[in-house]
Amino acid sequence: MTSTLPAPPVGPPGVPRARRWLRGRADDAAWVRPALLALLSATAMLYLWGLGASGWANSFYAAAAQAGSQSWTAFFFGSSDAANSITVDKTPASLWAMALSARLFGVNAWSLLAPQALMGVATVGLLYATVRRWYGPAAGLIAGAATALTPVAVLMFRFNNPDALLVLLMVAGAYAIVRAVESGATKWLVWAGVFVGFGFLTKMLQALLVVPVFALVYLIAGPPKLGRRVWQLLLAGAALVASAGWYVAVVELVPASTRPYVGGSQNNSLLELTLGYNGLGRLNGNETGSVGGGPGRGWGETGWTRMFDAGQGGQIAWLLPAALILLVAGLVMTARTARTDRARAGFVLWGGWLLVTAGVFSYMAGIFHAYYTVALAPAIGALTGMGAVMLWRRADVRASSAGAAAVAVTGWWSFELLGRSDTFVPWLRWPVLVAGLLAAAGLLVSVRLSARVAGTVAAAALVVVLAGPAAYAIDTAATPHGGSIPSAGPAVAGGFGGPGRLGRGFGPYGPGELGGMPQPGNQRGPGARGGRGGGMNGLINGSTASADMVALLKRDAAAYTWVAAAIGSQNASGYQLATGAPVMAVGGFNGSDPSPTLAQFQKYVTERKIHYFIGGGGPQGGPQGGPGDGPGDGPGGRVRGGTGGGNASAEISAWVAATFTATTVGDVTVYDLTAP
Repeated sequence: MTSTLPAPPVGPPGVPRARRWLRGRADDAAWVRPALLALLSATAMLYLWGLGASGWANSFYAAAAQAGSQSWTAFFFGSSDAANSITVDKTPASLWAMALSARLFGVNAWSLLAPQALMGVATVGLLYATVRRWYGPAAGLIAGAATALTPVAVLMFRFNNPDALLVLLMVAGAYAIVRAVESGATKWLVWAGVFVGFGFLTKMLQALLVVPVFALVYLIAGPPKLGRRVWQLLLAGAALVASAGWYVAVVELVPASTRPYVGGSQNNSLLELTLGYNGLGRLNGNETGSVGGGPGRGWGETGWTRMFDAGQGGQIAWLLPAALILLVAGLVMTARTARTDRARAGFVLWGGWLLVTAGVFSYMAGIFHAYYTVALAPAIGALTGMGAVMLWRRADVRASSAGAAAVAVTGWWSFELLGRSDTFVPWLRWPVLVAGLLAAAGLLVSVRLSARVAGTVAAAALVVVLAGPAAYAIDTAATPHGGSIPSAGPAVAGGFGGPGRLGRGFGPYGPGELGGMPQPGNQRGPGARGGRGGGMNGLINGSTASADMVALLKRDAAAYTWVAAAIGSQNASGYQLATGAPVMAVGGFNGSDPSPTLAQFQKYVTERKIHYFIGGGGPQGGPQGGPGDGPGDGPGGRVRGGTGGGNASAEISAWVAATFTATTVGDVTVYDLTAP
């Protein structure tokens, strides 16, 4: 099988522009462009519907975007506050999009979350364009719909974590590889490198998981001779290094005294953050400064069933078995084709993406959250669309058998996933199972049916396989989410990962366990404004500032560099978002970064740069005796089950408690650092 090159994207001469836009390409069937517009419109509605209900969503990133809207220095470095005390623990590309939106439309929930939703629509549209080039518009539409309805995709494209931009850039890289395989043009390989490089600037090393697959696809199917293909790939690698490395170089070369501390590192180094906490530490579990962690502890069971267990199954795995079946079928059907065959190259591209990324996620021993699996959604969607259309076109006994197997397994697997929740649409399980088995039987004999009847069976099969994820997707869109560990769909139980029950927002964690710390099940997160985004206050959820606290912090705010300091970024973020003024996050996200040191903090206090210290919150806990004491082992103690990090926040907490008088505002302990 070979692909059909795209026709010019305009209709016949003399047709009005509006009609040409609706008609699409000259060689498209009449249904193609309306179907695409319907897909993109429905995706936009699903991702934008009630978006403001999640409030700040992840207040850790919301506060950094607010800071970037106030200070260009904070914008560039990704600082947690506009006074540039410390950065977030990621490279800041996703923050740039939110901060620019906030500069244009003000700091509010919609200005921070709408860019993510639009990235989701763009991802679906770009995936459609990528898949249709080699497999036709029907395959592109199925791929786009399957991706749009993936529950974790709905979650992440309505949330302000970096994953939305990361997935868009990775799909853009795949599109560039497809164009490179078609033309052999070096410029498309360079573009692929640039897209992946900016993916690194979004979420660091995770973006590089697709690089070996991209290179393999071009080595196998690129039109030029082998020597030229290798040289072109070296140029693409140089483009990747340049598009990502310039930022690393700037941060490393700028004197530490003139920039914010690099959050997530122990030595104020972006290279250390890249290779350590956000790099090899994610694989082996040795993440200095992490909460929980340690090899095999705190982040769920590793192994090949991880993507199917209670934490991840309902997020991403609805179509995963079908995608694997269709991948095998596609590779078998294209095994004897020419080296440059595009159909096989597509299965290598998307199948390699799926297998490499899922393999890393399944066995990584460090920090892992269920929402990471959104990176698998485009590959699963593409394989589903490509495989379904290829089997339909083949229309023989082997093809119909493979299609029937994919539908039957998906019907059974949807029955299993829907059964993990006792209360969520319990009526849907059996219809999906029965309809799936009937559709599979129909596909099995489709070679003997008329074209119209076979088409009806295929359409019914598509509805069946998408029914389960669609139900989860709608539930996810209708539910506010907040905190740092959001989760799609309803609370579930069981699965391959063990018998523990998982509430919203817990990802792979069982109730009562996150790095050894007690957790309430299915807790409403204050950062979610009434949503169901559970987790540990001060680390997983942002703080909630009362009106009295806001009034106190705003008093004489202009006279101070920071209106307050608090242990941990999540604790600081809620106060900063409420007041619009910088709040220092002592110790960064986990409270374990050695920034500022006790001596630096004391210097800031002496210079009257910090007005208040807010007790409690964060893994280090508050000063001794304050009602906001955190879950550490005593005042300022390190979290049980953690992997170390600096003691600076503990030392600062103890010094504040010994030096200043504690007062309470509501249930919050506050120290006025200007009145020892």
